[in-house]
Amino acid sequence: MKATGSFSVLFRQIIFFICVVLEGINGAQAKGWLSAHATFYGVNQDPATFGGACGYENEVVAAFGVNTAAVSSMLFRGGEACGACYQVMCNNKVDPKWCLQRRAVTVSATNFCPPNNNGGWCNAPHHHFDMSMPAFLQIARQGNEGIVPVIYRRVACKRRGGVRFTLKGQSSFSMVMISNVGGSGAVKGAWIRGSRMRRSTWMPMHRNWGANWQSSIDLRNQQLSFKLTLADGKALVFYNVVPSTWRFGQTFSSQNQFS
Repeated sequence: MKATGSFSVLFRQIIFFICVVLEGINGAQAKGWLSAHATFYGVNQDPATFGGACGYENEVVAAFGVNTAAVSSMLFRGGEACGACYQVMCNNKVDPKWCLQRRAVTVSATNFCPPNNNGGWCNAPHHHFDMSMPAFLQIARQGNEGIVPVIYRRVACKRRGGVRFTLKGQSSFSMVMISNVGGSGAVKGAWIRGSRMRRSTWMPMHRNWGANWQSSIDLRNQQLSFKLTLADGKALVFYNVVPSTWRFGQTFSSQNQFS
């Protein structure tokens, strides 16, 4: 009878422990947190040198700093996540050995973590963050092959300075890289207008790849204005942000985030 009683007490303690863990995880998910995993890249490399699938070329120059991450296809969605911000927290309830307790970091999605079709972490349906080393070490210790369980949620991006427009292309083929967008951070739609066009006319641009948007009209020697819609539905308009003397390869910034 005593053995049975001890087993009953132990069983209740185990059930209580499981409920506490699940309550914490479910509580986080109820507040918009989702489960994922995270690794790190570039142990001996400068994060500024990673151009990435979003096309930012130099992430520091593009104003993202070093807290960046490549995200799996479930998050990347063909480049729609480029520029988006995620708050990532190591789930120390699942892995207390390698996770730093109650530590979170906000990272910008600047790259794509491609699937290897061999059961890798970046394969669907996994949600995964391949983080820069400086960002990863803010939430976890370097160990366990660099893989830790995390929870994450989308958050507003806090950017310094204005939205940046980098002009690429040649002749009548124009491509614009849009970066340093605050708020939602991720651009869902883009339109362009030259100063010789009617004020009510906006030409739609198409996502070429990542954060690069293209137009097939010749807008050389014109002032350029842009209209953007973000992932959260917010619309932004930037009038005459690029002067008529612009050249391919130049970057121009708006005076503020929301014109």
